[in-house]
Formats: sequence, structure tokens, C-alpha cells
Amino acid sequence: MEILVATIAELTNRIRTLDQKIKALCEEKYPETRRLRQVQGVGPITSLAFVLTIEDPARFPRSRQVGAYLGLRPKKQQSGARDAELRINKRGDRFLRRMLVQASQYILGPFGPDTALRRFGQRRVARGGQAARKKAVIAVARKLCVLLHRLWITEANYQPLRGVSLASAA
Repeated sequence: MEILVATIAELTNRIRTLDQKIKALCEEKYPETRRLRQVQGVGPITSLAFVLTIEDPARFPRSRQVGAYLGLRPKKQQSGARDAELRINKRGDRFLRRMLVQASQYILGPFGPDTALRRFGQRRVARGGQAARKKAVIAVARKLCVLLHRLWITEANYQPLRGVSLASAA
């Protein structure tokens, strides 16, 4: 039992050391990650993965194109009067997509902050239907990557309740 406890303690110290190295890398070499980390749920690893994957934010004329680039856009099947939305196309960087989905799960989870992004996701969940929560998580992840790109391009500060009217904020 003592060996197991010692191994867990050693792994915990290694993880802390690596976390500190990642934070130092973000601060020293990639200062733009600080702006992205303003969004609760987006930490150093997610912001660093976003910056390293996108590389040059100016290559996307519209921020909405980033979601499609990362594979967070649903496939469509159109025929006649039907316009069915299928699963996401899963193209792009798998690791970053996973990080964005985890961040959106935190935002929609019980400890997520009250933000416009969370309210958007809750409205999607309230629509109901099969797998409504899963679809809401992906929709929030797509909106999150658009938000991160926008923050990076404009160098603006994050406003959690931007676009929410005062009547609905109370």
C-alpha cells in the first residue's frame, strides 16, 4: 500500500511540474493565450492548443469558419423538403476539438459560470429531443471556438454576458 501511495505522490508532483511548465510557456512564448483564458473553462492547455493549431488568426476572414475548420460543424443531408442535421464532420485537429468539448461541458455543467454561452447551451438543451444535451455541448464548443478566435483577432476583453439584455440577466 505504501508503494502505491508513493507512486501516486510522485505522479502528482510530475503533473504539477508539467502544469507549471505549460503555464510558463503560455506566459513567455504565447502571451495571446492570456486573453483566451479569460473565458472560464478555457485553461492553459486549451488556449495553447488553440493558438498552436490556428497559428495565424488572420487566415480566417470570418470567425465562424474556425468551427468548420476544427470539425465542429454538423453534416447536412438535404433532399426535397428535408434538411436533416447529422453528426459533426470531425475534420481538423482531434485534440483541440476534444479540449473545446471538455470546456463546453464545464460551461454547461453544474459549476459553469453564468454567461451568454451557458444560456445559449441551456436553451439548446431545453429544446429537448434525443441527445439534446450532446448537441448542445457541440453547439457550445462551436460557439466557444468562434468566441476565442474573435477575442484573439480583436484583442478585446471577454464580457461574459455580452448580448444578454438586462431584463433576462436579473
